[in-house]
Amino acid sequence: QVQLVESGGGLVEAGGSLRLSCVASGRTFRSYVMGWFRQAPGKEREFVAAISRSGGSTTSADSVKGRFTISRDNVKNTAYLQMNSLKPEDTAVYYCAAAVGVISTVPNEYVYWGQGTQVTVSS
Repeated sequence: QVQLVESGGGLVEAGGSLRLSCVASGRTFRSYVMGWFRQAPGKEREFVAAISRSGGSTTSADSVKGRFTISRDNVKNTAYLQMNSLKPEDTAVYYCAAAVGVISTVPNEYVYWGQGTQVTVSS
């Protein structure tokens, strides 16, 4: 069992930055692929970025490429999402999630989810 707790969300102006953190309980953090997803009101949950167990491989959605960076610290049991050049369309609840196996962009592949953190970008 893994518990995930996100933090770092908030209100920011367009063009600003935020860094989300996701702290995992337990001693098996390095066994999981970590992903970030987001869900805006009235929309389906969508993939944002994912990172391999070692941190050596990442992938991200086209909509955030060049602006968002996913990383992880397996000593601190923490995954991060650095978000720069934020846009109003980035407004959503952001979730971190853990998966076994290989990097995936599919929400159903992730077995553990955090409670989410709200990110609001004003224009």
